[in-house]
Amino acid sequence: MAEITGYIDFAQVLLYVFWAFFAGLVFYLVREGKREGYPVVYDGEQNRPYTDFPPIPKPKKFLLHDGTTVEAPAAPNERDNLNLEPSAKWQGAPFIPTGDPMLDGVGPGSYALRKNVPDLLPDGEIKIVPLRDASSFSISSRDPDPRGMDVIGADGLIAGKISDVWVDRGEFIIRYLEVAVKDKPAKRVLLPIMFAEISGSRNDVRVNAILASQFADVPTVATPGQVTFLEEDRICAYYGAGTLYAWEERADPLL
Repeated sequence: MAEITGYIDFAQVLLYVFWAFFAGLVFYLVREGKREGYPVVYDGEQNRPYTDFPPIPKPKKFLLHDGTTVEAPAAPNERDNLNLEPSAKWQGAPFIPTGDPMLDGVGPGSYALRKNVPDLLPDGEIKIVPLRDASSFSISSRDPDPRGMDVIGADGLIAGKISDVWVDRGEFIIRYLEVAVKDKPAKRVLLPIMFAEISGSRNDVRVNAILASQFADVPTVATPGQVTFLEEDRICAYYGAGTLYAWEERADPLL
């Protein structure tokens, strides 16, 4: 009963069909996984797409909730002419910055070319806004209110004061602190909350990522009261760059 004929085993045929299906599934999933982050280039070589087996799939359009469409894989949008050079001639050597690493968007300060539009709530309202524009939000009396606190840089000097708090109305959390820069009184910059240490007992906000003087160069938002995806990436990247490049000794080896 296990044989269709005397030469073909039904179980063996099913096994071969399963192998073929599984191989096709792996091929499909790996190929679809190349819709994001491709093409890339080989280390040390330019304009050589990494198209090993399986090949990059043909572009497909995806409809977003706001009615717009995106294409993936998308056309390459990498930033050109990065101020970087390899530290050695051998393949895989780490890159070192050749310009101003705090502003060039390299290393820990890298950022992606995201859309220059703000994140929105399902109803179309802007998602991340300052408290002055979010009347239904407030800071709990059980938590320290950072507004009015001094901002202390990694060098222990005062960089400015917290002028407002930016909240995420979709996640109900604080995203940024708005800093009135001491060296440029008219300038307001955003401080990502993950880089801030708020102390109610000291009545200040400590930032270990950058020096007090470097707050003057934090990228700003183009439209008051809103921050775009691209601006968020650039702002966070600036503080990220400071963790390694805020001063020269930080980039030196520990031993």
